[in-house]
Amino acid sequence: MAKVSPHALKGAGYVISTISVILLAVVSWKGASQDPMLAACLFCGAATSIAGMCCRWTSYAIEKRRKRMQRDALGSG
Repeated sequence: MAKVSPHALKGAGYVISTISVILLAVVSWKGASQDPMLAACLFCGAATSIAGMCCRWTSYAIEKRRKRMQRDALGSG
């Protein structure tokens, strides 16, 4: 079994979730495009979902970097 890093796996999960949101928005567009309010809600919902995934990924990357810096600081001390 190939080794997959948790970092890569988490990144793949966020990419898959983003693609899923886009695909669901595309499927929903036909009905939502008839009403400007529904279209706005669909667009804003998809955009905020993707933005939330980006925020979670960024926080994960920051935590990972901090842990690595702490580990490196303890190792060099």
